[in-house]
Amino acid sequence: QLHLVESGGGLVQPGGSLRLSCHASGGTLHSYAIGWFRQAPGKEREGVSCISSTDDSTFYSDSVKGRFTISRDNAKNAVYLQMNALQSEDTAVYYCAADGTSVQAMCVYLDASFVSGDDYWGQGTQVTVSS
Repeated sequence: QLHLVESGGGLVQPGGSLRLSCHASGGTLHSYAIGWFRQAPGKEREGVSCISSTDDSTFYSDSVKGRFTISRDNAKNAVYLQMNALQSEDTAVYYCAADGTSVQAMCVYLDASFVSGDDYWGQGTQVTVSS
């Protein structure tokens, strides 16, 4: 059973950077599309970025395109989200999630409904952007 753990969140000033990590146990991440989602208080969960397992294609929401970069390191069984030029609007709990299907619609649509199941989510890491 794949088990995902996020890390790297914290408090950062506007314009600053953070790198989130998603590590896995119980399976190899390179077999899954991995997505990053976020949820701010009082708001719906939002798809942020995704990396496919077929050819490492990357996908970004319009709100983070050009500022965030997703990557994977198969040797470390990890996926990263480099976040630059952070804004107060980026404040949220960030989650990584996995899609093990061949279609990998989670990446195409940045839609959490395509996550493989409730067990394919990490516990989340808080990112707070504030001066």
